[in-house]
Amino acid sequence: MKKLLLLSLLVLCVFSLRAQQSRQQKFSVAFYNLENLFDTIHDSGKDDYEFLPNGDYHWTGKRYEAKLKNMAKVLGDLSRDKVSNGPAVIGVAEVENDRVLADLTNQNPISNYKFVHYEGPDKRGIDCALLYDPQQFSVKKSKLVLSTPYQGDTIHLTRGFLIVDGLLGGEHICFVVNHWPSRGADSSVRVHAAEQVKALKDSLLHEDKNLKLIIMGDLNDDPMDMSLKVLGTHKFPDEVKKGDFYNPWWQTLEDRGVGTLLYKGKWNLFDQILISKSLLEAKKGLVYESNEVFNREYLIQQDGNYKGSPLRTFGGRSWLNGYSDHLPTIVYLEKK
Repeated sequence: MKKLLLLSLLVLCVFSLRAQQSRQQKFSVAFYNLENLFDTIHDSGKDDYEFLPNGDYHWTGKRYEAKLKNMAKVLGDLSRDKVSNGPAVIGVAEVENDRVLADLTNQNPISNYKFVHYEGPDKRGIDCALLYDPQQFSVKKSKLVLSTPYQGDTIHLTRGFLIVDGLLGGEHICFVVNHWPSRGADSSVRVHAAEQVKALKDSLLHEDKNLKLIIMGDLNDDPMDMSLKVLGTHKFPDEVKKGDFYNPWWQTLEDRGVGTLLYKGKWNLFDQILISKSLLEAKKGLVYESNEVFNREYLIQQDGNYKGSPLRTFGGRSWLNGYSDHLPTIVYLEKK
């Protein structure tokens, strides 16, 4: 009898959650490069020595706790002015391991979030992850697809492609979180990363041609660069063909001059969230509405040599107690 009662309550909870998701009319999806979210413990086999108490950055428990609080503040503020529940999912880059994600999601502003993470092969130990609010998004399956090196280049590796499948607003949707090789590598290395994501996308759409798919990440390229063209992204929604993506950040950077990181006085926009055609043309259900670079005064350095840049954790080796060298990005989805 007790087992039957517990089973009934579980079924009721599931249906209640799905009903709540179905009633919600607007959702947000965000991405944020957390810039070196390391704990203070050495991970075997990883080159994380800079971020230890006796390392170059003197990464103490005090500094780690400050970083967690700063990251949680930003994540807790994302999209709240437009969606009271905050983002349904947040893709993140540059997280060291499960420990830092557990510590991060224990912070009060985002203690309702869970996370999906797989330990990747990156030599420094930084990975991608997906944070999600289980009241808005329910995970069905996930996996990390490892990248292949470009022409044997094992120095500039992509950090694996995190694929998370689930229900948002009662609808099937899939997210792919990326962190492509740095600008220290030739552009052909990032083109190779784009070709791998394109192959993943083609495989996913082969399984479900109407799949609502969002690809996000720190791509280390701007929206108009060759890697994004190889992936099949377009500046305007009416240009998007079947199997391709709308890249709203192309207009954001090229036409409005708004970016997510500043280098030598010039804005770049590496932190992109790409929208599949199925999210543009939906007659009912989830459909793309708008996008936003999340830029608030507290995230920007107000004085000194780097005035106007995102306020990062360190300037050189000097601890600034800032946030990240990147700004977050957000897209909004409306449920018709």
